[in-house]
Amino acid sequence: MGKRVLLFILTNILVMTTLVIAWTLITTFTGIDPSIRDAGGTGLGINYTSLMVFSLLIGFGGAFISLLMSRWMAKKMMKVKVLDPDGQLSAAERSVVEKVHRFSRAAGLMHMPEVGIYQSAEVNAFATGPSKKKSLVCVSVGLLNNMDEDAVEGVIAHEVAHVANGDMVTMTLLQGVVNTFVVFFSRIAAIAVSRFVKPELQFVVQFAAIIVFQIVFSILGSIIVSAYSRHREYHADRGGGDLAGRDKMAHALRSLKAHVNRASVKDRTDDSAIQTMKISGKGSMMKLFSSHPDLDDRIARLEQR
Repeated sequence: MGKRVLLFILTNILVMTTLVIAWTLITTFTGIDPSIRDAGGTGLGINYTSLMVFSLLIGFGGAFISLLMSRWMAKKMMKVKVLDPDGQLSAAERSVVEKVHRFSRAAGLMHMPEVGIYQSAEVNAFATGPSKKKSLVCVSVGLLNNMDEDAVEGVIAHEVAHVANGDMVTMTLLQGVVNTFVVFFSRIAAIAVSRFVKPELQFVVQFAAIIVFQIVFSILGSIIVSAYSRHREYHADRGGGDLAGRDKMAHALRSLKAHVNRASVKDRTDDSAIQTMKISGKGSMMKLFSSHPDLDDRIARLEQR
């Protein structure tokens, strides 16, 4: 799920930045900004109620726009080949489609997810999409080439469990809350900074500071989103175990751990190793931003059921 979370966070930052720039330009040209009230003639007072309403609208609006774009962005950025179940497919491609559809039916999904493959040596898979009805389950060529049949089944079942659990929607709601506070506090911080410059420079400084603070606060806010993602990974592991069998799910996690270890020994700067760090980073800073818990913890929790 590392790809899904990373793409969602990056898309969210871009969307939020675009919305705030557009809003700032509109309020500048119209001269009407409900979040700002006159303060002793300086024009730098803050209407906190209006600012909070503005922050809620931008925050949740940005999160849901990012959600609606998630499947499209994943296809474009990862150059995903969407597999047509009724089209001409290779044996490996048809096997992936069959697994996704079989687990989706077992999970009670009324609409089958789109199934895709992307060309990459990394061992990875992800699920994304704005709803259960419009979801995408995608695997890398590296996953198919480096894992056996049972491990592939475990990974795919895990991703289908994310779709069945509605993790993208719940993550979007959390991202909306984070966005709201990012917009609120970045604007307050930017106004505070602009008070230290000449009046004729205040708009430029405030505009630039809003963008900078918003990006910085968004990155810090991604720590909260990543923590939630790690929590949901345990649920998806359990769901994958229910769909494919706990032994296959545990085998998939062990296979991934073995791949990470091999990649680290072979070349610590290898692209595959870097990608798998999103799944199993051990450094304290990496853990804060990692979308996945440590693999040993995931295996242990799965086996404790």
